[in-house]
Formats: sequence, structure tokens, C-alpha cells
Amino acid sequence: MSFRLTKIVTRTGDDGTTGLGDGTRVGKDHARVAALGDLDELNSALGAVLAEELPAAVRAALSDAQNDLFDLGGEISIPGRTALRAAHVENLDQAIATLGADLPPLKEFVLPGGTRAAAACHLARTVCRRAERSLAALARNEAVSVASRQYINRLSDLLFIAARAINRAAGTAETVWQPGRGVDQQ
Repeated sequence: MSFRLTKIVTRTGDDGTTGLGDGTRVGKDHARVAALGDLDELNSALGAVLAEELPAAVRAALSDAQNDLFDLGGEISIPGRTALRAAHVENLDQAIATLGADLPPLKEFVLPGGTRAAAACHLARTVCRRAERSLAALARNEAVSVASRQYINRLSDLLFIAARAINRAAGTAETVWQPGRGVDQQ
């Protein structure tokens, strides 16, 4: 993509529309724009995680994901364009395997939390799930590549594993769900 922003304030969106990467204009409430917004929010959430102290393998995986998300945004902003491929999904699968290799098996549901970095990773995971729902909604009516849908699904898995790895590296125990705990303590 050779297009670069030279001017931030254009006033062209004052009428409730926005320009896609191919020059067409759509309403700001269009499913494509919603997906782009959710991907942008997810990328920002990853930026917040990356601002924290992280194990090197987590930092590398999330830095790659940030760049991939920008590619995915480019794909979504230009109808018919494909940017992510099966290799992107395979990279996430490898990162999940690497980060999860030393984690104990789960026996209970894990509550979001632990260190600030892990909590931020869990928050990014929930934003990722919303972005995934937006892509699914868009895919009902318009083409969204299979690799892109797989990628965003797998990224939420990576974020869950990364949160666990962050807590383990920090020596922070995971908080597990205790069904009925609030009622049982009364």
C-alpha cells in the first residue's frame, strides 16, 4: 500500500461517511468500518500490553501480532484484498506452543488478572473476541478471507496463553474461578 496520510483533519467524514482504502465511501456505521474500529482498538490494547515488562517471547509474539493486525486492517479497508495467509496463522500456532510449553495444565477456569501486564493481556483478549465477532458479521455479507478469520480466532488463544505465561514468569499465581464463592461466604 503506497497511500500515506499527509493530513489528519480532512473534514470529509463530517457527513457520517468515511473513505475505504479503495476510495469508496461508506457510512461510519457500516460493518466494515465497525470491524476496522475493533481491530484498531485491539491493536491499541496490544500496545498497552507491550508498554509493560514482558518475557522476551511474549514481547516478540505480540509485536508480530501488532504488525499483522495493521496488515489485517489494510485487508479489511480494501474490499477484495488479501493480506494475511495461512503462514500468519501457523506463526500464531507456533507462538502458542512455545509460550504454553511450560505452563501447567488447566484444571479450573482462570479469572482475568494477576500482574498488570497479564490483566492487560486478558483485556486485549476480550477486545480480540469483539473484533472476531465484527469480522464474522462482515463475512456474512462480504468476503473476508479464511486466514483472517482463523488469525483473529487464534490471536485470542495466544493472548490467553500469553497472560498465563506473564503471570508464571512473574511468579504470580493465577486466580481460579470458584463457583458460588460470593454466596458461600455469606
